[in-house]
Amino acid sequence: MVNKILFISLSNIGDAIMTTPVLQALHELYPEAIIDIVGDQRSSEIFKLCPYRGEIFHKQKNSFLRGVPALLISLWAHSYDLVVDIRTDGLAYLLPTGKRFTKLNKIKAGPHAVQQHLGIISKIHQGNPPQCYVWISSIEKKFAKECLGDYYGKKLLGVGSGANADVKIWPKENYLLLVEKAGEFFDAVVFFGNNKDKEISDFISSHAEIPCINLCGRTSVLQAVAILELMAVFVGNDSGLGHMASAAGIPTITVFGVGEPDRYRPWGEKALWLVGEKQNINNVAVDDVVGLLQKQMMSK
Repeated sequence: MVNKILFISLSNIGDAIMTTPVLQALHELYPEAIIDIVGDQRSSEIFKLCPYRGEIFHKQKNSFLRGVPALLISLWAHSYDLVVDIRTDGLAYLLPTGKRFTKLNKIKAGPHAVQQHLGIISKIHQGNPPQCYVWISSIEKKFAKECLGDYYGKKLLGVGSGANADVKIWPKENYLLLVEKAGEFFDAVVFFGNNKDKEISDFISSHAEIPCINLCGRTSVLQAVAILELMAVFVGNDSGLGHMASAAGIPTITVFGVGEPDRYRPWGEKALWLVGEKQNINNVAVDDVVGLLQKQMMSK
C-alpha cells in the first residue's frame, strides 16, 4: 500500500511545470497518498497550493556539499513507500523506500519532456498524459481581477517579451510591430515578466497605441498564473511564462530561436510555436506570428 510518496522535481519554473503531469498521475494512482516534493526555492511555488502535497523540501545549494547532507537528514526523518525522481542526480538511491522510479528505468514515450517524464513511471501509469497544471486560489483570482481593473473580462493579449538568454529574445521592435498589427483583435495588451524584462516591455508599451498594462516585476508566480487565465492568447519567447500560460489553459504562441521546441515547447493542444531559420530568433517574421494569432483567436 502506498501512503507516502516523495516526488523529486526540477529547478526552473518551466521545467517544474512540465513535471506536474507526473505528479497528477501519481495522485490518480494513489489518491489517498500524501506526496512530499523536493524542488527549487523559486520554482516550487507552483506546488504551494497543490491540495494533496505534504512538505516541500529545498536543496540549499550554497550550503556544505551543495546542501545534499542536510537534505538527506530531513528526508531520512520520513518513511516513503515510493520515490519518483525526475531529476535523477542520485538522491533517490540514497533513500530507503519500497519502490523507486528514476530515468534509469524509463521507457521512451515520445519526444516531449512531459512524455519523457511520464516514461519514468511507465510501469505503473499508461494512457494519455495529464495536462500541466499550477494550483491557484481565490486569493490570486481576486488579485487578478483587481490588477486588471476596467480591463477585467475584456479581450486581452498576454505578452512575455523576456527570457533567460539574449539569444532567446525576439527583438523588441518585432513585439511592437506585432502589437500594432494585432491591436484590432484585442482591447489591451498585458506584459508579464520580472524586473529584468521591464525595460523591453516599457519600450513596447510607450510606443504602442493600444492600451498596455505592464506587470513586469509586480506579481508572484501564482498571481501571474491567475492573470494569465484571463488572457485570450499569450505570445512570448521560450521561457517559463509560456509554460505558465499553457498550464493556465489558454492558447499560447512561443517564438523559438535556439532550443528544442519538440521537447521544450509548452505542453497542450492549444500551444503553437515558430522557429527562426537556422535557429536564429531574428528570422521569425512578424506576419507569421500575426497569422498564428489569428488562428488562435478563430479557434476560441
